Amino acid sequence: MPFLFQPVEIPLPPARWSCGINLMTCVFQTHVAVPETAVLQSVANLDKLVAVIECQQPEADLYRFVGRITISQQMEEIVRPLGPESLLLRGARLKNTKEIFGVAVYTGMETKMALNYKSKSQKRSAVEKSMNSFLIIYLIILLFEAILSTILKYAWQAEEKWDEPWYNGKTEHERNSSKILRFISDFLAFLVLYNFIIPISLYVTVEMQKFLGSFFIGWDLDLYHEETNQRAQVNTSDLNEELGQVEYVFTDKTGTLTENEMQFRECSINGIKYQEVNGKLTPEGFSEDSPDGNRHRLMKEEELFLKAVCLCHTVQISADQTDGADGPWHGGGTPATLEYYASSPDEKALVEAASRVGVVFTGTTGDSMEVKSLGKPERYKLLHVLEFDPNRRRMSVIVESPSGEKLLFTKGAESSILPRSKSGEIDKTRIHVDEFALKGLRTLCVAYRRFTPEEYQEVGKRLHEARTALQQREERLADVFNFIERDLELLGATGVEDKLQEKVQETIEALRLAGIKVWVLTGDKHETAVSVSLSCGHFHRTMNILELVQHKSDSTCAEQLRQLAKRIKEDHVIQHGLVVDGTSLSLALREHEKLFMEVCKNCSAVLCCRMAPLQKAKVVRLLKTSPEKPITLAIGDGANDVSMIQEAHVGIGIMGKEGRQAVRNSDYAIARFKFLSKLLFVHGHFYYIRIATLVQYFFYKNVCFITPQFLYQFFCLFSQQTLYDSVYLTLYNICFTSLPVLIYSLFEQHVHPHVLQSKPVLYRDISKNAHLGFKPFLYWTVLGFFHAFVFFYGSYLLMGEDTSLLGNGQMFGNWTFGTLVFTVMVITVTMKMALETHFWTWINHFVTWGSIVFYFIFSLFYGGIIWPFLHTQDMYFVFVQLLSSGSAWFAIILIVVACLFLDVVKKVLYRHLQPTSTEKAQMFSNRVALSDEFIALQPLSRARSQLSKIRWQKIRVQSAQQVTLLKAGPEGRTIGNC
Repeated sequence: MPFLFQPVEIPLPPARWSCGINLMTCVFQTHVAVPETAVLQSVANLDKLVAVIECQQPEADLYRFVGRITISQQMEEIVRPLGPESLLLRGARLKNTKEIFGVAVYTGMETKMALNYKSKSQKRSAVEKSMNSFLIIYLIILLFEAILSTILKYAWQAEEKWDEPWYNGKTEHERNSSKILRFISDFLAFLVLYNFIIPISLYVTVEMQKFLGSFFIGWDLDLYHEETNQRAQVNTSDLNEELGQVEYVFTDKTGTLTENEMQFRECSINGIKYQEVNGKLTPEGFSEDSPDGNRHRLMKEEELFLKAVCLCHTVQISADQTDGADGPWHGGGTPATLEYYASSPDEKALVEAASRVGVVFTGTTGDSMEVKSLGKPERYKLLHVLEFDPNRRRMSVIVESPSGEKLLFTKGAESSILPRSKSGEIDKTRIHVDEFALKGLRTLCVAYRRFTPEEYQEVGKRLHEARTALQQREERLADVFNFIERDLELLGATGVEDKLQEKVQETIEALRLAGIKVWVLTGDKHETAVSVSLSCGHFHRTMNILELVQHKSDSTCAEQLRQLAKRIKEDHVIQHGLVVDGTSLSLALREHEKLFMEVCKNCSAVLCCRMAPLQKAKVVRLLKTSPEKPITLAIGDGANDVSMIQEAHVGIGIMGKEGRQAVRNSDYAIARFKFLSKLLFVHGHFYYIRIATLVQYFFYKNVCFITPQFLYQFFCLFSQQTLYDSVYLTLYNICFTSLPVLIYSLFEQHVHPHVLQSKPVLYRDISKNAHLGFKPFLYWTVLGFFHAFVFFYGSYLLMGEDTSLLGNGQMFGNWTFGTLVFTVMVITVTMKMALETHFWTWINHFVTWGSIVFYFIFSLFYGGIIWPFLHTQDMYFVFVQLLSSGSAWFAIILIVVACLFLDVVKKVLYRHLQPTSTEKAQMFSNRVALSDEFIALQPLSRARSQLSKIRWQKIRVQSAQQVTLLKAGPEGRTIGNC
């Protein structure tokens, strides 16, 4: 029974092994117990255990645990080390074991998982920042109007006849009150009167638009991956419009650009290259027809190489195949198909390849590992595991062979294995590794070492001392590992292929056409990363590849950067691509950050290889905080991409095979890299246009609303008399003008989606916050003031002085005048929204014309009935009286036309004389037929309607090659169950 030390109490009884699956990463990890506690198989036996656990203070590092357990047995104290392999983290599941006993070493907020809880940095979109800037400008306008009105009031009242008219005399208290207090009181009164110019409801509407609009991403059938049954996921709706502003894309390689499905392709054994042919290991140049191509036995070097692959790993076998009564090797044979689990897909691919060619890893029991070589079982005792770490870039195991020989098997990156090898075909293997890398294969080198009894005794002693140390354990272990992993005999190298995902090259090319620069950040070696970049279109064959790699000092790195900058200036016509490795990047960012940034910005594509997770985040932060402040997007699929995803303005997780940590920490999640183009060019474009118009329109309609109120003060001696009834003041933004702009911001499609995706260059028209810059803001604000002046003075000119507009000679009063201005205003701002709308649905028609009809019906009921619960009803019969005048109707029509005429003329002239690429695309999109491929972007009701038509419609066959079958269940393929 393993006795695992856990950060939370888990009262689980006995088992032999345990494979914990961390819920944060969904990665299989093997956890083992110390031998002295593993034999305690019952609660009764546990009562006899006398032990003391010493461990480090709580810390956040998930992969580091330093402790030891001192067990008292028969008057003897046994000290055993406790490391990460003995620690089961909070939130882990058990696999390949039924139950365990454990002791809690950290609890509550001191657990490693709790210490890693970190509130994600608040990401704010460029639109929100623009909104806040505009709000400050409007706040200044509000203060200006309030101060000006207060000053003009006292300037007007300087004349005695206006200060205290005969019909409105002051009280004694008012005459003796402080002038300063009166000034402040009047100033605050004007603030209250004009405060509606600040669009408070804008923030509510924006949040509704973002929340409701985010559902369209999940409903989009084009972002649904049928093979894995995964659709796009939205984790935050605050950044929808930021998808339309991306200037830099930072992407991981493995699992993001590639499938993360490793397939064994080639290997090098003892200086000879081999390939797998029909389940046999065949030397390069041989075939099954050649004399040696049909051999069934493995040579000694080949068998030793494959045994090293089968023993040096962390692979586990499914519990169903290892829980038999006799174990996996005592039942008369190996299972027909073993199902392997591994935290590394490379290890899984290598073990599976070895099993296909005759050397099969059949499982573990306790401290034994079983291997079958051509049907002959061999049991190796696992003595020590030298875990992989990113600094050493290798892992090793020490095993005892059936003959009693102590062997060290190690595998890792060629840069960490080859320098430590003293024998074997080192030069040939190095050449083969480079050849594998040029083909885009992931490479590992394999070596071994034999220990004499004296050497092993020394190794065991050093390992025990280092592992039981409570101080500087990592440093001591690193020294011991370096001592052990030396004088190696090189066995060979492996080449594993990770296939590119579908349409990666087309997606990267589309991003480039849209003006987006793509940076690939990967941990792979230089040659492999360059090969994949060329195959996926990140680097062109005609591109001049610049390299900043393998620099060990600041001086050489700086000199190389200066040479690269000079070369770029000399060859400015040619496109350049830059390759940087992690070591050189650290040197470049230390003292030559500006020079490095200058080189990078002048390159069309940048590839960073051998990158650590934190280095990825540093690169993103470097671009993010540069003077240009570009909008960045990071996309990845693994836990090592989380820091990069969180650092970028927009983080996208790929639902790949490396768990769900990237997805959970991202802002958006998609199943494949190819979906990125639809997400940016269509959804991002639409979201930005919608919310940019929403923000500008809100400020515009509030200027239209309050400016007549300000102008009215010049005609009422700045007495703070309101132009509109209080009910109209309240309902203007809530009922009369809210729905048309909200529906517009949800459904507007100013260009057909197919056109946006097929013409990525249209993405450039909205980049750099083009629709929320100062010029568009100034245009909408000036337009609002212009319309407000037309509302007010148009109505004023109609009524004039002592003008009777009714048949009985009765004249209009101030409430009728205010209602006339308000009526013209509601119709005009609603029609302005209609002019901005390109994509009309029945919902748009309903809310646009319905808002105007609702205003008229509400006003008739509100002013046509004496409501008992109202203290005063100044508006009684006012609206009915206004509509009974033919002159008022004529004025409403004339003023609305006068307001919108110039706007229509401007749109027509600009569209014909200086059309933008988007306006040209709009004319083209009018000729594009509506396709079911883009139904998910339409209103939900229309989408369901179209999908139901697809479900029942007969398919007309034009030709056998053009028929596309649509898989449908009993309910059909609907948005709800996609």
